[in-house]
Amino acid sequence: MTRQLNKETTLCISLAARPSNFGTRFHNFLYDALDLDYLYKAFTTRDLAAAIQGVRALGIRGCAISMPFKEEVIPMVDELAPSAQAIHSVNTIVNTDGYLKAYNTDYIAIAALLARYRVPADRTFALRGSGGMAKAVACALRDAGFTRGHIVATNATTGKALAAQYGFEWVPNMEGVRADVLINATPIGMAGGPEEDTLAFTRAEVDHASVVFDVVALPAVTPLIHYARARDKTVITGSDVFAIQAVEQFALYTGIRPGDELFRQAARHARG
Repeated sequence: MTRQLNKETTLCISLAARPSNFGTRFHNFLYDALDLDYLYKAFTTRDLAAAIQGVRALGIRGCAISMPFKEEVIPMVDELAPSAQAIHSVNTIVNTDGYLKAYNTDYIAIAALLARYRVPADRTFALRGSGGMAKAVACALRDAGFTRGHIVATNATTGKALAAQYGFEWVPNMEGVRADVLINATPIGMAGGPEEDTLAFTRAEVDHASVVFDVVALPAVTPLIHYARARDKTVITGSDVFAIQAVEQFALYTGIRPGDELFRQAARHARG
């Protein structure tokens, strides 16, 4: 039975530079399955402040935040939950009667995937990026017990700060770096972007590694993931991250946590 939208329907949205259908399909599948009077819609914006004002003014219950807005949005909310405060990065906003509280569920997803794939903490890693998602990854790596790794970032200010915060080393590029675990937390390889056909790491760097982790969720198989699979590497994808963090968002928005089987069904549906 198709749900009928009405004036009481609760709206949740996402804001991203290049929106995908993953979150829309994931959340709406669960709304239907659980007979919830909710609707989820993805948006992009060139005016983040105005968009967040709209979330507040229109009573939009939840708002997922994706690249490149994870840090820019911080001054626009009323409170940071510990998950967002610790990383200083936001991917989820919950609106309660006009009061905006921000969270970060990326960390939960990344930590869960490092454990699920049993990525050994004694390995060396190279993490490309120093933005909001890279912060979540670096924190999860530190908390998982990783001690030897490089933050690879062209921005020396943010790269050095991130490396220092979690006890890693900063390098501007991969020259001279050999890592067992490669992690891309930049938009390289993202559909619709200027580098959508680019590998975030060279083929030689992938050939040396044993684990390749790309947080880019659109497309589901990025150039980096495609090459790593062809080389029989252990791969962790951005769609894996998206699914786990999305169920955490769903629970924050609705107060309901789907069971494991329903979660798997929603994730399969979202991947198409």
